[in-house]
Amino acid sequence: MELAGFTEEQLTVRDAISAITYKFPNTYWQECDQNERDPKEFHAALAKDGWLGIALPEQLGGAGLGISEATMMMQTITQSGAGMAGAQAIHANVYATQPLAKFGTKEQLEETIPKIINGTWRTCFGVTEPNTGLETLKLKTTATKNASGDSYSVTGQKIWITCAQVASKMILLARTTPVEEVKRSTHGLSMFCIGLDRDKPGLDMRKIKKMGGRAVDANEVFFDNYQIPANTLVGEENEGFRIILHGMNAERCLLAGEALGLGYAALERATQYANDRVVFGRPIGQNQGIAHPLADAYMKLEAAKLATYHAARLYDTSRTDSSIPFHSVGVACNSAKYLAAEAAFTACERAVLTHGGMGYAMEYDVERYLRECFVPRIAPVSREMILNYVSEKVLQLPRSY
Repeated sequence: MELAGFTEEQLTVRDAISAITYKFPNTYWQECDQNERDPKEFHAALAKDGWLGIALPEQLGGAGLGISEATMMMQTITQSGAGMAGAQAIHANVYATQPLAKFGTKEQLEETIPKIINGTWRTCFGVTEPNTGLETLKLKTTATKNASGDSYSVTGQKIWITCAQVASKMILLARTTPVEEVKRSTHGLSMFCIGLDRDKPGLDMRKIKKMGGRAVDANEVFFDNYQIPANTLVGEENEGFRIILHGMNAERCLLAGEALGLGYAALERATQYANDRVVFGRPIGQNQGIAHPLADAYMKLEAAKLATYHAARLYDTSRTDSSIPFHSVGVACNSAKYLAAEAAFTACERAVLTHGGMGYAMEYDVERYLRECFVPRIAPVSREMILNYVSEKVLQLPRSY
């Protein structure tokens, strides 16, 4: 990857994270992937040096840096060979805490944030549901305040909740006003920062067997009158959708960075193999049929890199510069996520094909990268929904759904 143009802070982050990831070689990630084992040692190493708080306030133990630096951190992790599994092991700790840090009470922040940063608590993000999908405003999981007013009762189901098996806290989005009673569609949802007490009644988790990123668990989470204290509510009741949006654009930047790192890692493996593999008396990389697709993949990654760090910079600047419209940030972050995911897919696919039959072997890692590169194409929002967003919000075309 071309490093010209990055800030001193971003390059410092890259060097520091690289020093940590160096201790976790590809064999570590192969073993975690094949045995579906949580990379707790990796999480602990990042927590030990304070990196889980990279974009959280200094007064709470964070580094006080921006999403630009956090994006570089996530890219460096995936590019090291850790892939999406390495990124997903800490992903929610970085972005899901953003709305909490902005809207949480003093007591919530002082109790929760330092323990997330030092690794005592791990976090997951509970939004997606099986019967609503991308229709976030139609979420059905309810949080009903009990008669005493000191607790809520949560009932419903969440799906694709990463790291729920090892998390102590969940940032939960649940309905506090029935959808048929709200005055506007964005009203009626509330955000909570809840504890996941597996010994309490009303909580059940079931792992989902999946294609890639097997080192980190993905889950269905079931709530059945699960009791949570009223003081777990973050911000105002019924304003959770507005609050959760504060973390959505940040997440798109992080996913874009993760996709870039995965693509660059795959491309590095492919070019190394293309130089080393000799057929008919010459390295296969000498053949334009090999060289040109890899060169094309590199340029796609570089273009997506520019879009990604432009979006992250815009996001960071908008927090102190009111002249930058929220709309502009959303367009940039969604575009970056789309372009980086597509560039990563191209690089990972071509890396496997460059290896030929050996691309199918686990020891060469590129098959793992290919399995994992579908994550940024699908989550947290699909390619098609980003195209819908740009069509409607930028090009002013009629809404299609």
